[in-house]
Amino acid sequence: MIDDNLNWKGLRRTHPDHPRPLADAVLRLIWRERRISRAEIARHASLSRSTVSEIVSEILPMGLVAEIGEGPSGGGRRPIVLEFRDDACVILGVEMGAIHVAVALTDLRGHVLLWESREHPVRTDPPGTRKLIAELCKLCLDAPAARGRPLVGIGVAVPCPVNPSNPDRLSKVVLPAWEGRLGLDELARQHGVPMMVDNDANLGAVAEHWWGVGRGADDIAYIKVATGIGSGHVIGGEIYRGATGFAGEIGHIAIDPNGKPCICGLQGCLVTLIGGPALVARAAELSAEFPESRLAGKKNTINEIEDAALAGDPLALQVAREAAAHMGRAVASLLNLLNPSLVIVGGDLSRLGDLLLDPLRETVERRTLVSSVAAAEIRTGDLGLQSVAIGAATLVLKAALADSRLFPAVEVSPVNSAQDSAT
Repeated sequence: MIDDNLNWKGLRRTHPDHPRPLADAVLRLIWRERRISRAEIARHASLSRSTVSEIVSEILPMGLVAEIGEGPSGGGRRPIVLEFRDDACVILGVEMGAIHVAVALTDLRGHVLLWESREHPVRTDPPGTRKLIAELCKLCLDAPAARGRPLVGIGVAVPCPVNPSNPDRLSKVVLPAWEGRLGLDELARQHGVPMMVDNDANLGAVAEHWWGVGRGADDIAYIKVATGIGSGHVIGGEIYRGATGFAGEIGHIAIDPNGKPCICGLQGCLVTLIGGPALVARAAELSAEFPESRLAGKKNTINEIEDAALAGDPLALQVAREAAAHMGRAVASLLNLLNPSLVIVGGDLSRLGDLLLDPLRETVERRTLVSSVAAAEIRTGDLGLQSVAIGAATLVLKAALADSRLFPAVEVSPVNSAQDSAT
């Protein structure tokens, strides 16, 4: 979560590269507290009340904060309470999966106002994917839920590593048909807003850290299990990307050096054992051993395997147990190396809940140092299949709260004209 301990030291009213650092810090404080008076801001920031009043007078015309009336008095004049307007703007969060596109429209508090998802062969159809993303974004913005509110920006989650210094560049190994280019610049220009891009597992971690099961934890790992496997790592409250954005490629840890070849060129990577296609193939391999299974003798999807496991189907449960054991080996290595306090499982397999987590925890306990596993909790995420798209929107929100120039012009609601400079 942003600015749980706001650092006011050294902030100035203006800066050549960032004209409003102190005003932005006050805006973040109001966002964090939701409702607060000028006097309380002065106490939090160790600023004079006159300085706070001047800063608030700069913030109010932005339309992100409103005066909502008088608060309780501790003696003297009753203070005017300031409230952050979570509904002042909207943000679009886009998830590009391997075989689907999803778009979330959120407010400025991470609440999903509208969710649209479509199956699509993303890996093999770049033009169609770009067109579908534009259509779903327009659908969200034109919907009644958007209420015509201004758009802050578009966050995009992609199923491959992202170099922060060149976010438009995509991995030619993971997404060869895309020829190394995301190509959504026109969408950003059309809406006149910034676009921000990051890896899908990183953004799943961001979402759970800000809004989900990871709130309040500074060191977490998020593992996304879908067609591919990735992990996002929050260390000291911030996403860790590594030198070139490739941190978290847990799917390409070699679990079985003699195993099946992987698209990365190695053999026996975790993704070849528990990625969506691998689980579908494993269910087919086991079909003869479980002739009574509802999955036997037919081609199944990963969703059908999950449904069958939840219904107690023996073949599906065997696939889930094997997947948990393979994942447990990777998670055990992660715990020994990074020692996070929380491991969050997201993506498709998270639907299985304890059917996955119980055997996963058993494998981890056998393979980790006692102190590492004792410090870590392993859970499924709170945000479900919307987590990555929510994280993409949160990427934009975090940037705008750090630099309020990214917020669009907002119609200012009528406010209480009373001034609170004395309180």
